[in-house]
Amino acid sequence: MLLSVLRKMGCFCGKESINIDDRRFVMKHRLGEGGFSYVDLVEDARTHKAYALKRIICHSKEEEEVAQQEIAIMRDIHHPNVIPLECYIIQKVGQYTKAVDIVSKVYLVLPLYRKGNLLNMIDICKARGENMEENKIWTLMLGICQGVKALHDHDPPFAHRDIKPDNVMTEQNGKPVLMDLGSAARARIEIRSNKEAVALQDLAAERCSMLYRAPELFNVESNSSIDERTDIWSLGCVLYALAFLEAPYQNAYQRGDSLALATMAGKMSFPSDTRYSKNLTDTIAWMMKTNIQERPFIDQVIERISPYVQRDINRV
Repeated sequence: MLLSVLRKMGCFCGKESINIDDRRFVMKHRLGEGGFSYVDLVEDARTHKAYALKRIICHSKEEEEVAQQEIAIMRDIHHPNVIPLECYIIQKVGQYTKAVDIVSKVYLVLPLYRKGNLLNMIDICKARGENMEENKIWTLMLGICQGVKALHDHDPPFAHRDIKPDNVMTEQNGKPVLMDLGSAARARIEIRSNKEAVALQDLAAERCSMLYRAPELFNVESNSSIDERTDIWSLGCVLYALAFLEAPYQNAYQRGDSLALATMAGKMSFPSDTRYSKNLTDTIAWMMKTNIQERPFIDQVIERISPYVQRDINRV
């Protein structure tokens, strides 16, 4: 009983371990948890190299299919700005009780990024009362966009659908790495009925973070089309957050206003005392067009921001 309680608290006493692809990983401690998974620090028992272990508990066949899709996308995409998959295992459970149903448990072994994510970087700037240098922002954005391009260039194209500062890790040299592909899916969707529109809107509400969600996903219309440019809106929000240390509509959210209405209205403002160039604010506005058809594709974004980055793109 005590061991069960300690494990729930994130303490892995007794050196709990798991075997994946003929490798044994020893549990160290809990790193964090999200709406659909837990992440633990683990160590390869042979090499003693540290990794992050993502645990996904699938309560239905549909949830297992989502996890399998995440694995398939990670195995298909090989890019330095997209998180790689070290190894994985799907364990069938088949536990059905009155309290809970568990179809399977999925374990993904991922690289460990000790430097943290962009949200950590933003929080540090806030605590210090500082802002990031503009070239640092452009350098980060270019790396993120190159990772997004790898998804959008896939055949068929994938959209990440949950791009936000929390989902961009940084390596020791500062290189950004796009992670958490659990919301990623085929980018191009034709909505032919009200039923399909409601289904996509509900899925977005479940898996796309509100502060970075594109307006067309707040109110999905029947007889419409959705494509990879949902990610461009989110990238614009990330660019805004790197510069101004909060999401574009964060104030509306904190006031208790409707975030959906604020997003769909597209009435975004910039701090009057900003020291950033007009290039930066104009680029944000260009990426965050409320009409998806007026938004650029990722190649256009990369072409626009590349000249803003100084020569050493690895220096962050």
